[in-house]
Amino acid sequence: MRKYFQLFFSCFFFVSTGVLAQHTISTPQWRPVYHFTPAKNWTNDPNGLIYLNGIYHLYNQQNPFENKWGHMSWGHATTTDMVHWKHLPVAIPEKIGKDTIWIFSGCSVLDKNNSSGFCKNGSCIVAVYTADQPNLKKESQFIAYSNDGGMSFTDYENNPVIDLHKKDFRDPNVLWNEQLHKWLMVVASPRERKVLFYTSDNLKKWDSLSEFGPAGFANGIWECPSFFQLPVQGTNRKKWVLMTSFGGGHKPMMQYFVGDFDGKNFVNDNPADKAMLVDNGDCFYAAISWNNVPGDKKILIGWMVPGEHNTYPWRGQMSIPRDLGLIQTKEGLRLIQQPASLIKNSLPKLSGNDIFSLDNQKVTGKEIVIGQKNTRNAYWLETEIEFHDGAIAGFNIAGKKDAEGNIVSATSIAYDEMKHELYIDKTNSGDDKIKKENLLQSVILPGGTKKIKLEILMDKSSLEIFVNNGEQVLTTYIFPETGADGLSFFAKKGTAEIRNLKLWNLSNLK
Repeated sequence: MRKYFQLFFSCFFFVSTGVLAQHTISTPQWRPVYHFTPAKNWTNDPNGLIYLNGIYHLYNQQNPFENKWGHMSWGHATTTDMVHWKHLPVAIPEKIGKDTIWIFSGCSVLDKNNSSGFCKNGSCIVAVYTADQPNLKKESQFIAYSNDGGMSFTDYENNPVIDLHKKDFRDPNVLWNEQLHKWLMVVASPRERKVLFYTSDNLKKWDSLSEFGPAGFANGIWECPSFFQLPVQGTNRKKWVLMTSFGGGHKPMMQYFVGDFDGKNFVNDNPADKAMLVDNGDCFYAAISWNNVPGDKKILIGWMVPGEHNTYPWRGQMSIPRDLGLIQTKEGLRLIQQPASLIKNSLPKLSGNDIFSLDNQKVTGKEIVIGQKNTRNAYWLETEIEFHDGAIAGFNIAGKKDAEGNIVSATSIAYDEMKHELYIDKTNSGDDKIKKENLLQSVILPGGTKKIKLEILMDKSSLEIFVNNGEQVLTTYIFPETGADGLSFFAKKGTAEIRNLKLWNLSNLK
């Protein structure tokens, strides 16, 4: 993670080339207030997401003992509002012995009809996960079941349920397929950059169905696949979406494919070399959606891969949960993501009605302060802005000024009207640990765009930006120094008009 570390963007581990001293200095200034973090210790991928009786269960890759990767087990937390989390004991711990098993990524499903035969009270939760066996240099797929509401799991006595005797074969994701009237699994063959499809009647015996890939990004590995249907906005149609995480470059990435599934094969709507990003930032990875949500609504949450900074007593966090859909564009069907409506509709309550509003404010060649109170880098900002005369304008966040009132550090979120480029610029953030290639992150918007909508979710150290109702998203970290919590709007060229703006102050969220 420091310069003498190589971050291997995998769903499950880091490879070190040096020695990392355990960081023990508490960093409460960087602990998010409305994003999930574990109470303590390391976390990575979200696992086993399932909704039951009004409660959202989040299992997650967790080290129960240390604030670094290792001892991989399934941690467990629950929530009813996706903001306040109840931290529970480890649900599936690692297994130590001659054949040590680390509990890697996977999913869980509600076996409503007891197809597995594991259920005592009509239905039960079945977890499907990758068992990594480092001594055997092998990964295979295991299942476990829970009859106590997901608090604890019992492994199936005849595991593994799929074993290809491969070193890299991981991250199963399962759903019930009505067309087949069977369970359908997607699982990654990472180095071949393929997703393998399997079906089962009972979650125990799996039959090979087909495979997809390589496609999209090259020169890396595929991990953490998921496969689901999404509605096309404004129509009665649904299309299939296949997501995979892609590791091996200078930053973690996720890609997606849109197409059709005929009961055996997934057929991509786009050319094989067409790569479409889920997120344009530098840390969004391993995202999956909750199973069993009413109406088959798809709510995605992803791991935000930690930055160069050490945080303590936790390391790693999740993104904001995101509602998913598809829209028709000139280029074809594209993914849209918006912050979960469950959270967004609760903003007045979460902020205690501490809301700042601004309308019809023109800004030319100057800077204006946003907000009346110090939000201490924990807020939710929603705005619509018009740009004129080749404007370059936007927000300076996590800003710090000198005695004369000059900004000495800030992260900029701005739009360049001439280039049609929305960007995050961390060059002047005051953080010398950011990798050079990640100082500037951007996305190109359609030509002629002069009006944009932004949702900016700043939460102590995490930053998520949703553009034009979720047509584009950028997720990243910033680690402001003490006192760097200013928020302002600037136009350094041309004129920008803030048509409307709302700022929910979440710094006092309990």
